Amino acid sequence: MEYKMNKRLKTMLIICVSMCFSVNNLFAQESWENVVNELEELKEHPIPINHATQEQLERIPFLSEHLVENILYYLYKYGPMLSDKELMMVEGMDTQTARWLKEFITFQFTEKEKDKPTLKNVFKYGKHELSTRVDIPLYTREGYRSNRYLGPSFYHNLRYGFRYSDKVYVGVTAEKDAGEPFFTGHNQKGYDFYSPYLLIKNWGKVRALALGNYRLNYGYGLVMNTDFSLGKTATLSTLGNKSTGIKKHSSTDEYRYFQGIAGSISLSNRLSADAFYSYRTMDGTVDNLFITSIKEDGYHRVQKDVEKKNTFSNQLIGSHIHYNGKYFEAGLTGVYNVFNRVLKNTPRSYNQYYPQGKDFFNVGMNYKIFWKRFTFLGETALDKNGRIATMNMLRYAPKGSFQLVVMNRFYDVAYQSLFARSIGEGSMVQNESGFYIGLETNLLRYFKIYTYGDFFYFPWKKYQVSKPGTQGFDGFFQLSYSPRYELDMFISYRYKNKYKDFTSEEGKKTTIPYIQQKGRYQLNYSPRNELVLKTTVDVVHHAYRGQKASNGILIGQSISYQFKKLPLQLDASGAWFQTDDYASRISLYEKGLLYSFSIPSFYGKGERLAFNVRYELNKHLIFQGKYAWTHYRDREVISSGLEEIEGNTKNDLYLQLRWKF
Repeated sequence: MEYKMNKRLKTMLIICVSMCFSVNNLFAQESWENVVNELEELKEHPIPINHATQEQLERIPFLSEHLVENILYYLYKYGPMLSDKELMMVEGMDTQTARWLKEFITFQFTEKEKDKPTLKNVFKYGKHELSTRVDIPLYTREGYRSNRYLGPSFYHNLRYGFRYSDKVYVGVTAEKDAGEPFFTGHNQKGYDFYSPYLLIKNWGKVRALALGNYRLNYGYGLVMNTDFSLGKTATLSTLGNKSTGIKKHSSTDEYRYFQGIAGSISLSNRLSADAFYSYRTMDGTVDNLFITSIKEDGYHRVQKDVEKKNTFSNQLIGSHIHYNGKYFEAGLTGVYNVFNRVLKNTPRSYNQYYPQGKDFFNVGMNYKIFWKRFTFLGETALDKNGRIATMNMLRYAPKGSFQLVVMNRFYDVAYQSLFARSIGEGSMVQNESGFYIGLETNLLRYFKIYTYGDFFYFPWKKYQVSKPGTQGFDGFFQLSYSPRYELDMFISYRYKNKYKDFTSEEGKKTTIPYIQQKGRYQLNYSPRNELVLKTTVDVVHHAYRGQKASNGILIGQSISYQFKKLPLQLDASGAWFQTDDYASRISLYEKGLLYSFSIPSFYGKGERLAFNVRYELNKHLIFQGKYAWTHYRDREVISSGLEEIEGNTKNDLYLQLRWKF
């Protein structure tokens, strides 16, 4: 049964991620790693649906709040579910969501004694897991040939985790990136990054208690969000989903986390209070008493990277109070953080209003009102200078799968919050206003439409946009077809028009509209339970208005096969791509190892092949491996600078061993 569930989980991830990825392929891989980790954990420890709480179901990222409520209401009215066939009897449930959901739930009844949160049960029923991964490039980059990189070329991580039900998590993640020293140089103690964590959840009055590294997400991200977020690229069902509060940080992301203590207490059935404190050193460029830039990538491969490591510190303290009523929810978040030096960015025309100073304070109120089939939600926040950021959304969801969303946002040009992350066109909650309208509905029996239009405006200049007061439009349309369990497909089109700097052949720079058009067709087919096929076709067309266009196409095919009589799963994928230049590059989701996420980007002319193997040696040991080959037909060297590879072919080997006990 484990093999089948693992295969289906990977299929679900491919479909879910591909659909989201077709909307927007610009996001942090580390953020997706967090979501993949959580989905893998849910697969290993499925939720007992018949005693599921609202909080447990809200951990599943593709479930809307309305659907969570409808599942709980169905269980209250009709009693326990006996099989996955009953999922389709829940109001608003569609075939695709039911298919995904049953991979993360179980219909079996759990032993009540086993679930009692006592120290005896923690040690008796808790499970351990130890995994290690190494990535070996079968080529040499310029940084190693010239001895500029300080360490060996392989990537390596080590993960240990202990879990008891969904109540206790303890572990540590250790990582060295390719090119970083290992037990030498500035890493005399081994790895370049360690992330220890302890998280206790739902233990009496304690809703959550975190020690070590953790993540936070409150309201709709205008004050605090270091968690995963799709922003406006989410489906309408999950757009504006409620905050997730305190979470452990078990991924290899070296920037988006806090270090210290965080806790959440239930004051009553509907009222809770959170408090948190963090002290951590951070990477960046320090010039005398000033921090001129913050380094977020976590790489320490060359001497300049080492000189920026742990050069300043940040302390953060804050709290959140939340009221969860039947028709009304509200939360109040306050955060104060201070550096040990003054943050003062190197002056550029576009960063005049970026966060600057030594200390920062933000307070925000999030709210949600339910009335019949309408939901009004949003958040309004202020910084220490009285600058405002606000996002408000009205959702109409009558019976069935129809949803209509209207959203408005206004982020003051000078609003400053270091850890804000919310819905928007830009990456910062600042210098933006916009109006969004989206529609999601079933068309006929097997068809589903998802479409949105987003009008946005930037009062001040942006990176690579030297003109203030620019505006733009982002539109998306997707038609899905799912006639039966083993077959589904979709076709999507995205159009974006926004201003960007253009430099002519004569060297004259102007700011003119830059138009991006992307199309995708994807077919997922599983003719037998052990076989999964996926076909994709991507096309892109990018052009400055009145200038020559840059075009690209990618055709990809993958196959996954799970042997019935062997604990063996094989996956293979291939892609052919042809683009005019880097501007028309195309990215493609590709299956990686456990807890990893692979989205290579391709431009020029070439082919890509990848092969995965998963073999369960016994019930405790699992081996996974991946080999990837990329060949270019239009160049003699790959990449440039310290990343340059001689020749037109690159080969990579990835190995992972996992021990459960």
